[in-house]
Amino acid sequence: MRTFFILLFSLILISAVSAQKNDRATEIFEEVDARRSKITFEKTDMRMIIYNSNGNTRNRSISSYSFNEAEQEKSLLVFEEPANVRGTGFLTLSDGNNEVQKLYLPALGRIQTITASQKADRFMGSDFTYEDLGDQNPDDYDFELIEEKNKTAVLRAVKKENSQYAYIKFYINTERYSLEKAEYFDEDDEMIKRLEAEDFTNVDANIWRANKMTMFDLRADRKTELIWSNRVINQSIPDWRFTERGLKRN
Repeated sequence: MRTFFILLFSLILISAVSAQKNDRATEIFEEVDARRSKITFEKTDMRMIIYNSNGNTRNRSISSYSFNEAEQEKSLLVFEEPANVRGTGFLTLSDGNNEVQKLYLPALGRIQTITASQKADRFMGSDFTYEDLGDQNPDDYDFELIEEKNKTAVLRAVKKENSQYAYIKFYINTERYSLEKAEYFDEDDEMIKRLEAEDFTNVDANIWRANKMTMFDLRADRKTELIWSNRVINQSIPDWRFTERGLKRN
């Protein structure tokens, strides 16, 4: 009987410790999200460089606009160069847990709403998918704290709804609460993609932004770089930018 109670106590203790670690993981990711959302308006220039498996590249110039307030998040990407993609627009609207993504293709003259079945598709031929570019809402994940040391926390995140990934490992700098790296796994525990962030800038009151992110497609042996420049924060952006009318006006 004594052995039974010792075993029961051990199981309760392990469960309590596990719950504490999971709460800590959620707390860390929520802080990352909170700091990211403190910037109400942000406009930047972006460069997208797509490398194929032979090292050949395709370059894209993009204007980026974003808005964050309370539960609302809006972002717009407008392709400026080269000529064959100029005017293409990608709009993401999030309100709480509800997200809508819309793609405008000038050659077709119409706006396409991205469906759930299209979330795993490559965005404009890059190594980022529509899911990767969506809102990373902490409420959408179940978290587990794998490790926390040397100002880095490793979180295992499983999306509650359908996802192209079985789980993701997020590497968070717990001094500035920024995402340093993410590893994406399939059902066989194979890492299929990796995201690396670098060249961080403190844009406002200990709010850090990466000036470069690289997504590696490990299966296809290719990668896509996103490089930010000319960042302007908290200067008002007109509401029409984040509408279907705004998509077509670019």
